[in-house]
Amino acid sequence: MFGLGPMELTIILVIILIIFGAGRLPEIGSGIGKGIKNFKKSMKDPENDKIEDKDDKKTSD
Repeated sequence: MFGLGPMELTIILVIILIIFGAGRLPEIGSGIGKGIKNFKKSMKDPENDKIEDKDDKKTSD
């Protein structure tokens, strides 16, 4: 995986834990998960997104 060993991954995770704190890690994970889910959904059905975007523009006017 990108030439990273277990020690490098551990160091990266510890740095992330120090920067964001233990309380925000679930929020970050949830946000990343939702982003990936939305990305996969849009890749499977791009026509549906175009229709939804048009509907959003109509309701915002």
